[in-house]
Amino acid sequence: MSGELAIHHLGGGLGLGPNAFGRDVANLALYRALARYGGYERLHMLTSIETDAAGLAAALAGPTPLTTAIESAPLLNLSRARQAGTLFRGKADLAEMAWARRGVMNDSAYSLVGLIHTIAPPLTREEIAQSSLAPVHPWDAIICTSPAVHDSIKAMFEGWTDYLGERFGGPRRPMPHLPVLPLGVELDEITALADRPDIRRQTRERLGVAEDDVLALWVGRLSFFEKAAPQPMFRAVEEAGQLAGRPLHFALAGWFARPSDRDHFEAAARAYAPNTTIHWIDGNDADQLGQMWAASDVFLSLVDNIQETFGLAPVEAMAAGLPVVASDWDGYRFTIRHGQEGFLAPTLTPSAGPPSEALLRRHLARIDTYQSYVGQAAQYTAVDVGAAARGLADLARSPELRARMGAAGRQRVRETFDWRQVIPGYRALFDELAEIRRAAPAAEPGPRLNPLHGDPFADHRSFPTAQLSADLRLSVRPGVDPARDPALASAVELDSFGEAWRAPRPELAELTAQIAARPGVRLGDLLATIPPERRARVVYGLVWLCKMGVLDWR
Repeated sequence: MSGELAIHHLGGGLGLGPNAFGRDVANLALYRALARYGGYERLHMLTSIETDAAGLAAALAGPTPLTTAIESAPLLNLSRARQAGTLFRGKADLAEMAWARRGVMNDSAYSLVGLIHTIAPPLTREEIAQSSLAPVHPWDAIICTSPAVHDSIKAMFEGWTDYLGERFGGPRRPMPHLPVLPLGVELDEITALADRPDIRRQTRERLGVAEDDVLALWVGRLSFFEKAAPQPMFRAVEEAGQLAGRPLHFALAGWFARPSDRDHFEAAARAYAPNTTIHWIDGNDADQLGQMWAASDVFLSLVDNIQETFGLAPVEAMAAGLPVVASDWDGYRFTIRHGQEGFLAPTLTPSAGPPSEALLRRHLARIDTYQSYVGQAAQYTAVDVGAAARGLADLARSPELRARMGAAGRQRVRETFDWRQVIPGYRALFDELAEIRRAAPAAEPGPRLNPLHGDPFADHRSFPTAQLSADLRLSVRPGVDPARDPALASAVELDSFGEAWRAPRPELAELTAQIAARPGVRLGDLLATIPPERRARVVYGLVWLCKMGVLDWR
């Protein structure tokens, strides 16, 4: 069992801005849970922007200090991944990471683990499918957050690898390990927000919700094209009020994908729920959101979009002790058990055929955006409004049913979706992959770099007149004064572009002086005086001086 883990984080600091996407919320929560409950001695955060380790530790820590040491390193410092044994990424495409592993080390240096957040975008599916062509092995994995995601992505890999077999021959069907592991929530933190009687009373008074009124809550992006069409929810709440004999209140805590969408949502509410009081809550305001967990009676989420995969909000609602009425869709049926923690409304889509293929082709042809593609597909995903209304009405009529289902939901989170229960599954997966890696026979060596994404100076070697060699002879060009030349004097800001890859100017100035003293000096002889670890930067610096007209070559 390794006491270390490396995390691939494309960015710098850890935090969320306004209108955060679900994948960013989920990844940050997962990183925090790994730091808090993973039992690791050390967590290596590999970032694309230089980041202070103390700041990362502060972002990952909970109410009590971390016992796990947090270290920061550049994203391309793969020695940290080898040291840890596992490199985890909160994204599902492993192909380029696998090629990077091979290019710097070897395929069995460490395990790669990715995480699926969505499988709807065609580009995302292509990225995931590249794992079948890249040096990805049985000791690597892509985590599916629900059985529905697993079944869908497994079918995608089978269809893709069948095509590869048809195209190129061969019986193998290479695909990564596809374990099912859920996301989680911080049960204690959400419980503390929800179980505040004074906040419940104050918030309901502010909203005009009487104590015996029933307040239904939605939490999430308010996007009809990437999340859920609001009309079925408005109609379900309206019909539930009629069935219960008293109108419900419906609060939507979230943020609009586009400012103009609020007008569309409000018009839909007036048309489909004329007798229901609608409350618009700023979902970017953590205090207001916490108040809504305390003030609400029922959680409603009739998601209808293929963009959705797991769905954290209903799990958060269960942690808050709220019964849930949700669509029987994808990850929701994995987290919510019909009749126990709430009610699932059946869903319906057309069979596959020309219209849906045309939807996809319009997007692939760049005629329609991705948002238009998934939004139009969602228009033909039906959620049983009557079933949702009956579930809401049953809960509205019975405080006892609300209490029983709410308690069942909180218990389900405690047993299955609290991060303390979820993280051991991730840790066990990482350890299992390490055992597979250690037991695997040595692989036959293959190409070190991805032939499609190789070294630019190898892939384009036919472009220049010549490529640098040890026999190249260098001289200072006639009329150039190395002591006064702008390329060596830092006089031009434009000259600083790309300088991280070459030797610093003082070193280049010294080398230029040596070349001036030895016109026609052979490059190999010049490099013999340079420590091996510095030669590449010196070579790049010398080529740059040739580019700037300081040096001549032959």
